[in-house]
This record gives sequence, C-alpha cells and structure tokens, in this order.
Amino acid sequence: MEMTSVQTIDEALEKLKKSKFRSSFHLSEKDKKYITEKGLDTIRSHAADFVAARLAPAEIPNDGKQTPMRGHPVFVAQHACACCCRGCLNKWYRVPKGKQLSAAEQRKIVNLLMAWIEREVKRG
Repeated sequence: MEMTSVQTIDEALEKLKKSKFRSSFHLSEKDKKYITEKGLDTIRSHAADFVAARLAPAEIPNDGKQTPMRGHPVFVAQHACACCCRGCLNKWYRVPKGKQLSAAEQRKIVNLLMAWIEREVKRG
C-alpha cells in the first residue's frame, strides 16, 4: 500500500480536506462522548477489527456498501479518510482490488483513521 510510503498521514489528511465530500464528515457529539467513555485504545481496537473484517479480504461481496455512514466513530472516519471500501482505497491510495491486505497495510489504514479521529476530538 502506498498510503504512507508516498505520503505521510498529514499529507493524506490535507489531501482529503480538499475533497468536498470527504471534508463534510465530522464526529457528532455522541461519537465524541463514546470515544471519551471507551478511550482511544478501545477505538483503535474497533478500527483494527473493522478493517480486518470489512476491508482486508481479497473479495468483499458487498464492496462499496459495507461501511455504514454513522453508528460508530470509526465508520465516520472511514468515509472521511476514503477507507470505506476497496473502490475508495484504490482510487485514493492505489491499493489494488482483489488482493488480501497485509497486516502492515491494515495498520497504516488504522493509523490514518485514528489520526483523523484524534484531530476531530481535539477540534472540539
């Protein structure tokens, strides 16, 4: 995955801000409260689980529809960061479809999601 080898997390987040669609996503007060109650380590664990189950497989039967728009802070982050489906991963980060994501690729996605979430929480 070229995600952080070509661009840093900061560069990726800066690029995403320029997209009207991607920059329209923000955490709700309910999401922020959930993060405060659960803690960032738990949210990171949820993100890793979601990425492993919904993005990492080589073939995803409902690709493009597997990530809800709301219901969990990580889902919101996935849409904001273009990590919601393999189509978006391919378009934004040139991650090939039809290939199982490695553990390192999954970690990079989770790190990006968590950086976005942490910025949203600080944003108030």
